[in-house]
Amino acid sequence: MQFKISKELLAQIEQLIHSKNDSELEVLLNDLHHADIAEIFDELEIEEATYIFKILDSEITAEILPELEDDIREKILQGLSAKEIAEELDELDTDDAADIIAELSQSKKEEVISELEDVEHAKDIVDLLRYNEDTAGGLMGKELVKVNENWNVLTCVKEMRIQAEYVTRVHSIYVVDDENRLKGRLSLKDLLTTSTKTPISEVYIKKVDSVKVDTLNTEVARIMQKY
Repeated sequence: MQFKISKELLAQIEQLIHSKNDSELEVLLNDLHHADIAEIFDELEIEEATYIFKILDSEITAEILPELEDDIREKILQGLSAKEIAEELDELDTDDAADIIAELSQSKKEEVISELEDVEHAKDIVDLLRYNEDTAGGLMGKELVKVNENWNVLTCVKEMRIQAEYVTRVHSIYVVDDENRLKGRLSLKDLLTTSTKTPISEVYIKKVDSVKVDTLNTEVARIMQKY
């Protein structure tokens, strides 16, 4: 059933906020999808939305942030410390994290980046911030699963398991050479039905559609729509 905000629900949430009944508020909201909570934020005063944001687990609030209207997200971020913002970004994929950091002032950006616990995650975010937001580089995320063309299937599966721990969604498996250059992509079906001793170079698909980091987003969209 599609979620709908009712006056009764909003009144209940506001009453729980004003009475500082955090435990019941968490129970009520934890059952909702993050997109629904973002929709509720649109209906609340910014102080109320910020209050809820601070009591929810960062795994939930990190999902809420990208869903918010720009002006609401900006106001909520203004009410958070650099450490609190960093805790949210540590939970996000690099592309979403970079988009949110880009909205901050230069001094706040530096503070937030210095507070990120995952050093590699911080490096990836900083790398993405170098690209123009209207290019492929500004759109992309750094999370991916990649394998070397010189590995065999067994090594490939072992390495994929390690990498997949840090990737939220695995849509494709990319094949690279020793210089980390894109060579093609790997079919999960081929991986599962091939002998573990078979070299990846014998089974990967060499045809792969790709763009450069400086390709304009309109061209990226055209290529994605076509292929």
